Amino acid sequence: MRINKWWPAILLVLVLVVPLGCGGSESSESNADKTPTKETQTTAPKADTAPAYGDALVGGSIGDATTLLPALASDSASSEIISLVYNGLIKIDKDLNLVGDLAESWDISDDNRTITFHLRKGVKWHDGEPFTARDCMYTYNVMVDPKTPTAYAEQFKQIEKAEVVDDYTFRVTCKQVFARALITWGQNIMPAHLLEGKDITTSELARHPIGTGPYKFLSWEPNQQIVLEYNPDYFEGRPYIDRQITRVIPDMATQFLELKSGNIDQMSLTPDQYTKQTNDEVFKANFNKYKYLAFAYTYLGFNLKDPKFQDKRVRQAIAYAINKQEIIDGVLLGLGQPANGPYQPGHWAYNPNVTPYPYDVEKAKQLLAEAGWKDTNNDGILEKDNQPFEFTIMTNQGNNERKMTAVIIQQRLKGVGISVKVRIIEWAAFIKEFIDKKQFEALVMGWTIPIDPDLYNVWHSSKTREGELNFISFKNEEVDRLIDEGRFTLDREKRKQAYFKIQEILKEEVPYVFLYVPDALPVVSSRVHGIEPAPAGIGYNLIKWYVPKDLQKYHFEP
Repeated sequence: MRINKWWPAILLVLVLVVPLGCGGSESSESNADKTPTKETQTTAPKADTAPAYGDALVGGSIGDATTLLPALASDSASSEIISLVYNGLIKIDKDLNLVGDLAESWDISDDNRTITFHLRKGVKWHDGEPFTARDCMYTYNVMVDPKTPTAYAEQFKQIEKAEVVDDYTFRVTCKQVFARALITWGQNIMPAHLLEGKDITTSELARHPIGTGPYKFLSWEPNQQIVLEYNPDYFEGRPYIDRQITRVIPDMATQFLELKSGNIDQMSLTPDQYTKQTNDEVFKANFNKYKYLAFAYTYLGFNLKDPKFQDKRVRQAIAYAINKQEIIDGVLLGLGQPANGPYQPGHWAYNPNVTPYPYDVEKAKQLLAEAGWKDTNNDGILEKDNQPFEFTIMTNQGNNERKMTAVIIQQRLKGVGISVKVRIIEWAAFIKEFIDKKQFEALVMGWTIPIDPDLYNVWHSSKTREGELNFISFKNEEVDRLIDEGRFTLDREKRKQAYFKIQEILKEEVPYVFLYVPDALPVVSSRVHGIEPAPAGIGYNLIKWYVPKDLQKYHFEP
């Protein structure tokens, strides 16, 4: 699971891998028929449309990457670059099936505890060194090393034994049946010959990565742009597009101006841009836009170490005071659905019986009064123990939907006697200085939604340390038990029962007010061909995207 700062036009995120534990893989029943819709250009280009090598694809990002080492990255800005530079042993295909990547195939033992990976031969790191099982072993070792500040160690700690059978065979045995055993190896593999025996936290690969992926690192100008160039020796074939350039443009309106001016080729549109600003014939002739329910949700989260939020009646009151449909209509312009928990509607683990708190101001006021909050001086703000009920909602710069959402929440909470300030912070500082260090009262943020429903990294009480993903400090013994129950069985019905119950508890406890699941709204220049919308989104076949020779605009010296 990654912290999301915007809904990426290229959906190449590890968390979308579909696991069925050591027992195999399956497609997602909930998304198999949800192919993205596409608005086609009104005028076909008058050019030869045959696939051709060359050109560049320039995208916009509201924030810079924080690190380009897979073990250390948990934000989407970093992960999107990493996904083009590195590979895992497995990945997803267009229909969300689990397929081989650096592993050609794998065998599962009869007791569902041991996976034997058969690795591709002839794969090379970008510096020319061969990829072998040694790299898999290094990745395992560094992920379980307590000195590695990674949010994803626990799933590797379920492995009892990892072994290099030979250069191209790697075997792992789980301590017990583990539903996430196979998806664990969607983790990007790192180069042993460059990292072994070194401190990963000081490695130069954080700024100059060397992977096995379709694109090689070329340059990084902090807070400006990151440039990748094609890997001519990529094992799935040379990508058609020569360079992938990610420009850091913190403001979405500025990104859109850059898009219309032809200075960037792709971005994620805001609802207003998608609905109102992209319908003229000139835009339609030059860009293709897509729409599908995002693998993500947006939430209002509380710092549960803050005394103001430790009474669940207060959190419930805030949930009653927020009108989700108002946010969906006013902020998303209807392009989304209410979020009632940590799963996308339609997913097999989604509990349809968990309904949102209705908008009910009187119920909110009643609960706040029961919790001891009263307006004793008639200034319109509630007090308790002579302290006014006031707090700050933080969110990240560049995401206007989150800012607008926070402002609407601010207005609604004022109506029940709570004074709220909204603070917008630059992405990297937001993560490092506030989220990781738990220096916040409340925040509006988003998560990508993993298709496998395991909730360990975000909701288990053991994941509340600095830099980990349960940064709101939620602790519930029953939820811990149910998370373990769901992840240590391959019986889908048992897993479903566990996750349904977790959603019921989350509704009662309200550590988050789950707000909405937005529609993803990527747009790509119409000169780019080869995009084939599928349940996985549009970015799963990026190496097959191409620009016909007559339409190419960027040229590079060999």
